[in-house]
Amino acid sequence: MSVDFSTASAFRPIQRIVATAQNGLEVVRFGGLETSRVPAPFDIVERKPMYRLRRYFPDVPAGERPPIVLIPPMMLAADVYDVTEDSSAVTILHENGLDPWVVDFGSPAVDEGGWDRNLADHIVAISEVIDTVREHVGRDVHLSGYSQGGMFAYQAAAYRRGKDIASLITYGSPVDLVAGLPFGLPAGMTTKGADFLADHVFTRLPITDWMASTGFQMLDPVRTLKTRFDFIRQLHDREALLPREQQRRFLMGEGFVPWSGPAVAELLKQFVVHNRMMSGGFVINEQVVSLAELTLPILAFVGEVDDIGQPVSVRGIRRAASRAQVFEATLRAGHFGLVVGGTAARLTWPNVAGWVKWREEQGEQPEIVHAMDYAEYGQNHSGVSAGARIVHTAASVAEVGAGVGRGIANLANNAVRGTIEISGEAARALPRLVRLGTIQPHTKISLGGLLAEQGKRAPVGECFLFEDRVHTNAAVNTRIDNVVRGLIEVGVRPAHHVGVVMETRPSALVTIAALSRLGAVAVLLAPGGDLKSAVELTGIDTVITDPDNLTSVAATGTRILVLGGGDNRGLDVVSGSDVVDLEQIDPDAVRIPGWYRPNPGMARELAFVLVIGTGNRMEAKYITNYRWAVSAFGTASSASLGVGDTVYCLAPLHHSSGLLVSLGGAVAGGSRIALARSLDPERFAEEVHRYGVTVVTYTWTMMREILDANVFPVGAQHSIRLFIGSGMPVGLWKRTTEIFAPARVLEFYASTEGDVVLANVTGSKEGCNGRPVPGTAAVRLAAYDPITGKFLEDERGFVRRCEDDEVGLLLGRASAATDVKGGMRGVFEAGDSWVPTENLFRRDADKDYWLVDHKATVVKAARGPVFTKPIVDVLDDLPQVDLAVAYAVKAGTSEIAVAALTAAEGAEVTAAAITEALRGLLPADRPDLVHVVDNIAVSPSFRPRVAPLSAAGLPAPSDRAWYYDNYDGTYKVFTDSVAGRLPWKSTA
Repeated sequence: MSVDFSTASAFRPIQRIVATAQNGLEVVRFGGLETSRVPAPFDIVERKPMYRLRRYFPDVPAGERPPIVLIPPMMLAADVYDVTEDSSAVTILHENGLDPWVVDFGSPAVDEGGWDRNLADHIVAISEVIDTVREHVGRDVHLSGYSQGGMFAYQAAAYRRGKDIASLITYGSPVDLVAGLPFGLPAGMTTKGADFLADHVFTRLPITDWMASTGFQMLDPVRTLKTRFDFIRQLHDREALLPREQQRRFLMGEGFVPWSGPAVAELLKQFVVHNRMMSGGFVINEQVVSLAELTLPILAFVGEVDDIGQPVSVRGIRRAASRAQVFEATLRAGHFGLVVGGTAARLTWPNVAGWVKWREEQGEQPEIVHAMDYAEYGQNHSGVSAGARIVHTAASVAEVGAGVGRGIANLANNAVRGTIEISGEAARALPRLVRLGTIQPHTKISLGGLLAEQGKRAPVGECFLFEDRVHTNAAVNTRIDNVVRGLIEVGVRPAHHVGVVMETRPSALVTIAALSRLGAVAVLLAPGGDLKSAVELTGIDTVITDPDNLTSVAATGTRILVLGGGDNRGLDVVSGSDVVDLEQIDPDAVRIPGWYRPNPGMARELAFVLVIGTGNRMEAKYITNYRWAVSAFGTASSASLGVGDTVYCLAPLHHSSGLLVSLGGAVAGGSRIALARSLDPERFAEEVHRYGVTVVTYTWTMMREILDANVFPVGAQHSIRLFIGSGMPVGLWKRTTEIFAPARVLEFYASTEGDVVLANVTGSKEGCNGRPVPGTAAVRLAAYDPITGKFLEDERGFVRRCEDDEVGLLLGRASAATDVKGGMRGVFEAGDSWVPTENLFRRDADKDYWLVDHKATVVKAARGPVFTKPIVDVLDDLPQVDLAVAYAVKAGTSEIAVAALTAAEGAEVTAAAITEALRGLLPADRPDLVHVVDNIAVSPSFRPRVAPLSAAGLPAPSDRAWYYDNYDGTYKVFTDSVAGRLPWKSTA
C-alpha cells in the first residue's frame, strides 16, 4: 500500500480549514454566500398599497401564452417562485410556454397600513389582480397558489363565482383544516386555542418575520437540523454550497415576512375555529362565500409527507367543491418541496404547464394528474401514512444521525391524542343550563338583552345573514337602538302591546328585538291572515309593518308604523289612514326620556303574544320572557348550538317555532342566523352551500316542498348536521334523513302554556317528541277523559298519574317565574302546582313522550275516543303516501273517524296496503273510513288543514275510498251499497 507524502496532501487539511474560515466569515458578515445569481426578469404592471403585480419575462407579447397567476402565502415573500436558478417556478413555466404573473403582497412592516390588513383585503386584492391580468392578456386566467396562497386562490375564485378564471392550481393548500392539523393536534383543543388567540392575542399583536421563520422551521425540526448540518459539513466547499445557497437563505429567514394581526385573527376565526372552507359561509368584504359554488376545474398538488398541508386536509377540496372537477397530483415531498427544490423542478412545474396546456386544449392530460378520490379518514387520521412518515423521517435521521424522537412522538401522539378531548357539547350546554336554572321572576332576561350581550362580547361577530349580506352584532344593535328611538318618538312605551305584521327580513327581526329592548310587547301576526279578527282579539291599537303589507294592515283601522323595505321603497299610503314612516325619523334628533332603560324585561313579564288558529278557533298565546328563555336555552342545549353554527330559519318569525326555536336557539347559542325570505327550494339549495348552513329549522311539512323539488340528490355534499322544529310527519322525517344523511332530525314540542319543552335529541324514534329538556319544567301525564274533558281521580281525590303507554293530558310543573292563567294546585299531592297543556301524550317504556292528539281534535266516536296522530303516523309511513290527515265528521250524536291522504307521485294506494299499515293500531283506534284526495291544503306555516275536509262531511263512495270491516279487520272499497247499510248512515 502506497502512502501519499506529497506537499498537496499535507496542505489539504489546512486549505480546508482556511476555506471553512473564509466562507464562515462571509456567512457571518453577509448572512450567506454571495451566489451572483440574477433573478428572472420582471416588470411591475400594477402597484397598489396592498400589492405589486409582477409580470415575468415581459419581452414576450401579452396574450400569446396562457397566463398563470402565482400567489404566495402571507408568511412568504413573492420570491418563493424564483428562489434558485435550477428550480425557479417562473423560469420553468416560461420555458414550457406559459406567461407567469406573481402577486407580491410586500411586507406589512414596510407598506403603509400593512399592520391593519385583514384577510378580506388579500382576497379582494387577488380579485383585482385577475381583472388586471384579464384586461392585459384578453383571456381567462389560471389562478395558482402555494399553501395559504392556494387558500387565497380558492377563496378569490369563490368570491368571484369563477368569473374570468380558467382553472385553479394549488400546492399543499389545506381546505379541511380541522381534519388535518399539523402533528395530529386534537381538533377540539386546537379550535379552542385558535379562538382564544383570535380574540385576545392577534387583535393586539402581529406575527413578525422571525416568528414566522422560527415557527416554519419548528414544524419540521429534523429537516431543519439536516439542512444546517449539511451546510456546516460542506462549508469548506463553496462550489457545492452555491447551487442551494439561495434556497437555504430563503428558508433560514430571508424569505419570510410578517403577518398582520387582523389577518391572522380572521384566518383562525373563519377557517380553523369554524372550518368554513369546508362548511361554506365565510365572509369576504361583507359578502357570504362558499367553495361549494365553484364549478371550474381544480388541480391540487398533494405532498405524501407534508405535515403542514396534510393530504386529508388538502383533499378536503373534493368535498368542499362538490360541483367542480377536482384533480390531484401526488408527490413524495414535504411542504416546501412541492414548490422549491429538485422535486418541484422535475415534477411540479412541468406538470403545471402540462395541466394548463391540457385545459387550453393544447396538449394531453399529464400522467401524474388524475381525478381526486376523497377518502373518509377517521377523526385522528391525517392522510399521511405511518409508513410514509417513518420512511421520510428515517431518511433524514440517517443523514443527520438524530431525530428519532420526532417520528416516534408523532406516532404515539396519533394513538393517544383522542384521550385528551373533552365533550364539546357538554362544555357548551352546561353554562346555558346553569343560567337557565338561576332565572328568578325578577331576573332581567329578554331577546333584546341577549343581543346586547352578544354585541358587547363580539361586536364584529356575525349576527345574521340575509340575501348574501352579513350583518354584524354591532351593526344590528345599532339598528335596534335607532328603531327604539323611533318608537319612543311616536309614543310607544314599556308594556305597550304593539302588533307586528312583516315578512321574514332583517327589519322584522330588528323590530321584534327593538320592542323587547324598549320593554314593550310584540304581538306577532301572520301576513296574509285574518288581520282584522286578530286585532280585535288582541286589542292592539298600533301595528308595525313593512311596505309589502301596508295595504292589508291599513284595513284594520289601527295606527300604522312602517319600517324596512330596502333603499327603493315606496309607501302605498291609503287615504285617511294614520301612517308613520319610522325610516324618516332621525334617531339622533330624538330626546331620550328619563324613564327609558334598555332591556328592562324581567322573566315574569310578558314579552310576546302569538295568534294561532283561524275563524272561531283563533286564540292568543302569551309568552313571557322566561318562557322564551326556556325555549331558547333549551334549544341551544339540545341542539348543541355554538358560534360555529349557521342556523337557517325557514320557519317564519311570527310562528312559535321561528320565534322560540330558530331565533331563540340561535341567539342563546351565539350562532349565526340565516334568514330566508320565503320557502324557495332553489334558493334554499344555493344558500345552504353559500352560507355553510349547519342547522335548518322547519315547521310541519315545510321540508316536503324542498324534497319534492329534487334540488338535493341523494348523497349530495352539504354541511347540514341537524334539522330542528316541530310537527314533521313520520314519512317526511325518514325522507329527510335519507336525502341529507348523516344529518338527523331534532323534533321539539314546546307548549305555549307553562314551561314545557320536550326534545327528541337522539332522533332514533321517528315521530317521537322525546323527553323534557334539562332546565325546563318537569312534566307529568294526568289521567284524562277526552270525551267529557275531565281529569280522572284516584281513591284519595287526587288526579291519577298515567301508566306507561296510557294516554293522558300533559302537565308541566309551575315554576317561580311562571305566571300563567289556568294553573292548578293540589293535582297529584297537596300543595303542588301544575300548568296543563292542551295536548294528549303517551309515555313509552323508555320514558319517551309521544303526542297523540290535541284535546279539541280527538274523535268522539260511539266506541270511545279515537286519537288522530297515531293514525296519521301509520299512514304517513307508507311509501305510497305523500301526506295524510285524520279528522272527525259528525254523525248524529257521535263522530266518525276519517283519514284522508294524497298519493305519492307515480304511486298507487291500495286497500291491502292500508289494511297492513293500520294493523299496527288496535281495532278501536283505527279510522272508520280512509280515502284518497287530490290535495291537502296547508297553512302558511305548512300545517295540513283538516277543517275544509271535516266540513265537507263523509267522503263520497268511490274506488279511492275504503271502509273498515270489523268482521275481518280489513279495509274494503266504499261503494254506494255499502254506504247505505253502514251503522252511521241511520244516525246521520
